[in-house]
Amino acid sequence: MGATGPRFAALRAFFRGDAAGGYLLMLSALAALILANSPARDAYAALLDLPIGVRAGAWHAALPLAGWVNDALMALFFLLVGLEIRRELIEGQLASLPRAAAPTLAAIGGMAVPALIYAAIAWRDAAALRGWAVPMATDIAFSLAALRLLGHRVPAGVKVFLTALAIIDDLGAILVIALFYAVRLDPAALGAALLVVVLLFALARAGLRALWPFMLGFALLWACLARSGLHPTLAGVAVAFLVPMTEREGTSPARRLEHALAGWVSLGVLPLFALVNAGLRFAALTPQMLLDPVLPGIVLGLFLGKQAGVFGAAWLGCRAGLLRLPAQLNWRLLYGTAALSGIGFTMSLFIGHLAFGPGARQTELQAAVLLGSLLSAGLGLAVLAASGRAAAGR
Repeated sequence: MGATGPRFAALRAFFRGDAAGGYLLMLSALAALILANSPARDAYAALLDLPIGVRAGAWHAALPLAGWVNDALMALFFLLVGLEIRRELIEGQLASLPRAAAPTLAAIGGMAVPALIYAAIAWRDAAALRGWAVPMATDIAFSLAALRLLGHRVPAGVKVFLTALAIIDDLGAILVIALFYAVRLDPAALGAALLVVVLLFALARAGLRALWPFMLGFALLWACLARSGLHPTLAGVAVAFLVPMTEREGTSPARRLEHALAGWVSLGVLPLFALVNAGLRFAALTPQMLLDPVLPGIVLGLFLGKQAGVFGAAWLGCRAGLLRLPAQLNWRLLYGTAALSGIGFTMSLFIGHLAFGPGARQTELQAAVLLGSLLSAGLGLAVLAASGRAAAGR
């Protein structure tokens, strides 16, 4: 009994840690790769295509299982991301201009350069060019889990900078999805969505602190956006900025909701997303895919574009006197962090799904995101580990 207790305590501590979700994300991606290349591949594909219908009165939605994960469960991920962005803007690393300047400028460079590299490669192919935003984003769960592998060999400032950078990247990805990946808009559904937003705003202004009306509004807003032409996951972002943040009796509704969602998203939603979307079939890879701009555009965008954009923007900002490197960072650590930011996994796959649609170029997308992310992780960890050893030797 005495021996079991510490083991269970260690297990509970692991699942409460911020890297646990990243490790589960890695395991889920590996499981998807194994399933897609095993004798169970047909059953795996059939499960992802399994149609599931939901009806509420006159409203009805029917999607395959993969669609429910990508369009419905990922809305919870965007709700959590929105809450995290809002908290950072109000009281975190992005709350003051001096602290926000370096990660903000670095993130802008890290979004612009990968998109430009991709566009330069794909500009002759209009269908491929729709994926210009795929290499823009940093996967915060994957990158922090990778950073955790180095333990105390890197200073805490690296994690703080990478987290702020990834959060700004997520904000940029949200804006890109809203502005560039909408389909034909339905005015009636948009009007209903706006009405839900107004009602939730009124509830927040009235000081309502219960969470269930906001979660009900979240579900209604998702349903409206699903019919409107905007991607329904944007419901999560909208509600995240409407839940009250005023603290009373030690906490706020927004903070309570963030804490309630964090475990479900990191240990459930994101691993499920990886299991659904990372099933690359190696037999489907062909040499001709190297001539398709999607694969080299994403790989080079993630691996070269992210590190060049993040590091280059920060270097130029410092040279111009616009900012200073954050505490505990030097140029070598910054370069390792910039390379690590090329881990694009979750958001890259999500944007690629919106850009190309189900089936079209999905093999190239999966292969490119996995390869670009692995190369970025390998280089980033190698540079950061060497920097840590150099610092320890001084």
